[in-house]
Amino acid sequence: MFQIRFLLMIVFTVNLTACNNNGFKDLQQYMAGVQLRPKIPIKPFPEFKTLEPFIFKSDVNFRDPFKPVEKAIVVEESKENDIPNNRIYPDVSRVKEALEAFSLNNLQMVGTVDMNQVLWGLIKAEDNAIYRVKKGDYLGGNDGKITKIDKNKIELVEIIPTTPKRKRFTEQSATLTLTE
Repeated sequence: MFQIRFLLMIVFTVNLTACNNNGFKDLQQYMAGVQLRPKIPIKPFPEFKTLEPFIFKSDVNFRDPFKPVEKAIVVEESKENDIPNNRIYPDVSRVKEALEAFSLNNLQMVGTVDMNQVLWGLIKAEDNAIYRVKKGDYLGGNDGKITKIDKNKIELVEIIPTTPKRKRFTEQSATLTLTE
């Protein structure tokens, strides 16, 4: 027991002598050098402008910001000396299909599939996905409705604006042919 106590006292004494300040001279010199450096002032925070709160009132003819924007297409009535209006215009109430997000130039017909006696066309879009379409589906940016699908081509009718302000429209045939 005595030997253990003696050994512990020796270890404790060695630890105390190791904690003298002789080993920190370089650290103390560095700290003294840092304290002698000129003090750099801290930049103040920028002033923030207070914004005036906006109170939404629905009786002031503002659009409700939580409802989607509805695009209305105005169809201009024909005049006597003008080309007769044949009442062709896109159905704005119809929900757009996935392939209507792509231009017709960026779509390729890559094949067909015959399932349950319905011939489906396979379309590759610019996102490299393959989409399956049938007669009556829409594709392209101009409300192109598929009218016929056969083994080598897909025929569709697009509704093209004839005036810059998209007030008058005409139908135009388009075809996607099979690419090999």
